[in-house]
Amino acid sequence: MIRSRRGGHHRRHDAVELNITAFMNLMVILVPFLLITAVFSRLAILELNLPGSSSEPVEPQEQTFQLEIIVRQDKIEVGDRNQGLLGVYLNGDQGYDYDALAGKLLELKERYPTKTDASILLEQDIPYDTLVQVMDMVRVSQEVDTDEGQIIRSEQFPDISIGDAPVLDGGAS
Repeated sequence: MIRSRRGGHHRRHDAVELNITAFMNLMVILVPFLLITAVFSRLAILELNLPGSSSEPVEPQEQTFQLEIIVRQDKIEVGDRNQGLLGVYLNGDQGYDYDALAGKLLELKERYPTKTDASILLEQDIPYDTLVQVMDMVRVSQEVDTDEGQIIRSEQFPDISIGDAPVLDGGAS
């Protein structure tokens, strides 16, 4: 008589060991590779003073120097909010005249040494790179020490506010 295997016999299952050697070898290679090729970025954060809403009550202040740098498509204007323009620097063949801007900002810092705030006002469609370069010029001045050949950085106007530039009359920019 033939016995059915399904019936009464129980199969014996042996405990199977998990072989993770191949996985460990992969991790030994993969982890250092990922660490070496990872791009470590440095994040720099600047605190900016943004203008408040126009519904806030305006307190009368004495007329003090309020530095404004207006970046337009074809020029950079440096001025005092109360007195008007102090300098206009037209674009050259290489773009914006950052050297002239740096010279004017150094002159203003010498005239107003305790002043730390400035406003940067931008026209529409000004490239982000231009904003960053102007902010760097406004925040810090760089001079080369001729004796040692080192760059000397000094703080100028680190408290920066950003806003929209006023529209020129007549629609010309």
